[in-house]
Amino acid sequence: MLLDPSLPQFWSDLFQVLLIGTGQTLYMVGVSLLITVIVGLPLGILLVGTEPGGLFESPFGSRRAGRVINRVLDFIVNLGRSVPFIILMVALIPFTRLVVGTFIGPTAAIVPLAVVAIPFFARMVEIAIKEVDTGLIEAAESLGATRWQIVSKVLVPEALAPMILGLSTTVTSIINFSAMVGTVAGGGLGDVAVRYGYQRYSTIHMVAVIIVIFVIVMLLQGLATMLAKRFAHRSRPSRAEKTSPALRAEVATGA
Repeated sequence: MLLDPSLPQFWSDLFQVLLIGTGQTLYMVGVSLLITVIVGLPLGILLVGTEPGGLFESPFGSRRAGRVINRVLDFIVNLGRSVPFIILMVALIPFTRLVVGTFIGPTAAIVPLAVVAIPFFARMVEIAIKEVDTGLIEAAESLGATRWQIVSKVLVPEALAPMILGLSTTVTSIINFSAMVGTVAGGGLGDVAVRYGYQRYSTIHMVAVIIVIFVIVMLLQGLATMLAKRFAHRSRPSRAEKTSPALRAEVATGA
């Protein structure tokens, strides 16, 4: 049935539908992003660490194991980034049903959204960590820092700014994919655009969804840019000078 904007309840219904769709989209994106960071961050660190000359090139005392782990992780990341999302979403239906109990709705949509975002963010983390000055790592090793201390006190803090920017790109992708999920009864703003904008020929609903998504992306992008500038290097020499005393104190206390 066509929607008539002249009806008195049209605009109130539009606001209510947009409010529910926005809430569902933020829920899907928020939970997916949390899972992405929890899994993608260590995955990206392992991708760099298991390379030849990396911190974890010889896990379990075997360089061969490090090479195998690196190649397996690299294959998984490349596979996850190369499969089109709509195909991945359909392929994950049995797994989604196993994990969530259904493959319809916002909660079910979190599974494919997280699966598609983890490899993307892991690659972003890998690129960010590779930009860290190797001199800082060598300085930390000369102080006797453990691998965990090097990762938590050198690699992650030094790569934090580009990782935040990479995370903002990941969030934008998740938002875009969440709209695609709406085409298969996944809920959210994509579902509003399909059910009201396409099926009921409401241009107003379609434009409203586009505006809301645009505002969400711009707000998140602005927040990420602000945080990245805050954590960015003022200057590499001064940061390097601060790193050594901090590590020296932590190594001395055995933290």
